[in-house]
Amino acid sequence: MTQLFDEQSRVIPVTLIQAGPCFVTQKKTVAKDGYGALQIGFGEAKEKRMSKAEKGHLAKSGQKNLKFLREVRVDNSELEVGAEIKADIFKEGDSIRVVGTSKGKGFAGVVKRHHFGGGPATHGQKHSLRAPGSIGATFPERVPKGRRMGGRMGGERSTVEGLKIVKIDVANNTIAVLGAVPGIKGSLLEIISQE
Repeated sequence: MTQLFDEQSRVIPVTLIQAGPCFVTQKKTVAKDGYGALQIGFGEAKEKRMSKAEKGHLAKSGQKNLKFLREVRVDNSELEVGAEIKADIFKEGDSIRVVGTSKGKGFAGVVKRHHFGGGPATHGQKHSLRAPGSIGATFPERVPKGRRMGGRMGGERSTVEGLKIVKIDVANNTIAVLGAVPGIKGSLLEIISQE
């Protein structure tokens, strides 16, 4: 994250996203595959880390080594295999949805993970301030599915909607988005236009 300044010298908190270049590596059609989609590749992978099958698949699109491959559902796209997608497909002021993997926070208790209030600190209670309390009644004599308890927190697919594009640098393929996006620095994001 960083900050920009507008015409009134107000600070705008933005997240810089490297948005390309991406390449179309495969095109799926309703006639052949049963649904319409584009497979998009991004990032550069080391050649020794790629299998022969991956190299052969990417050779069809004219690419050598792409690190990430993701499929995006589209009904009918004018983009063909080998086409390059850059940051200029977006415009400043566009509303977008950003999907990523949230930060992993390790094992967390119920107060941090589910915002429980915890027990009272006084009146004969000892060491139960952040405890979950009762987890069920006599019947059904088991812990019900979905019971909110302590456990692994974060590291899940997360979506932030309604983010605005503040600035686009076409030369460097970077997008400045107003606000925060899910995930750590360097993580892979999916940017979807909401218009």
